[in-house]
Amino acid sequence: MYKYEGLVVHQSHDDEGIIEIVDKEGVRALHFGSHARQSSMLLAEPDRLHSLYARAMMAGLLFHDTPREVLMIGLGGGTIAKFLLHQFADCRLKVVEFRSSVLKVARSHFGLPFDQRLKIKIGCGAQHVHQASQTQSEQHDLIVIDAYDHAGMAPEVSSEIFFDNCRTLLTKDGLLVINLWGTDKDLFQQVVWNMGRVFDRRMLFLPVRGRGNIIGFAFGEARPKPTLKQLIDHAKRLELQYQLEFPTYLLDLKRHNANVFNRIIKS
Repeated sequence: MYKYEGLVVHQSHDDEGIIEIVDKEGVRALHFGSHARQSSMLLAEPDRLHSLYARAMMAGLLFHDTPREVLMIGLGGGTIAKFLLHQFADCRLKVVEFRSSVLKVARSHFGLPFDQRLKIKIGCGAQHVHQASQTQSEQHDLIVIDAYDHAGMAPEVSSEIFFDNCRTLLTKDGLLVINLWGTDKDLFQQVVWNMGRVFDRRMLFLPVRGRGNIIGFAFGEARPKPTLKQLIDHAKRLELQYQLEFPTYLLDLKRHNANVFNRIIKS
């Protein structure tokens, strides 16, 4: 069967709706009953990040290049988790995914490995950070939020209390990265407002070229401030190391955050 201009290699249903895996021109994509891709993977290079938004989320490595204790809210096809496991030997991941069916296809069709450094919990991400923040603090140096369903971003992970709980779990020099959908202007502005209140405007936003995604970065209060020259040099090194467009990400971060860029870097 063909759908979304590709070959459907898997289709299933759970209580939340439909799950489809579609192959097209060497790319495998996860769909939740709509044309929008939730994850994508190059079949010939499964450990390489393919999706433009997932690649842009790694722009956080400009500021925090050795993640060790990572919390991820939302698994999708597991491509970001795979990348982190593949690239950082000392990195440990805890992933909270709402749908057990999504975990199953991440294992069966996207090659998400069984790895002792990877722990996956099935449940609500917002509930997890709320419960964890009641008894723990400064547990994660990187928090990655990519929680979407067929209708868009899950509202539970956009509230001020959610970000406050995330800040509690984030180390003082840590980084929070979130995938936002810029075409929903009202929700986007609400998320920006909530993040700004919690993180005292220590934020940068990166529009993904050619897509509706906007990646948000929120910085812990003790995150060291690099100079622009340090970032430029670092971007060149990271591009060679990971084959990702770090100089372009840095250029776009500076261009789109002119009024707040000096909150994050030394002038």
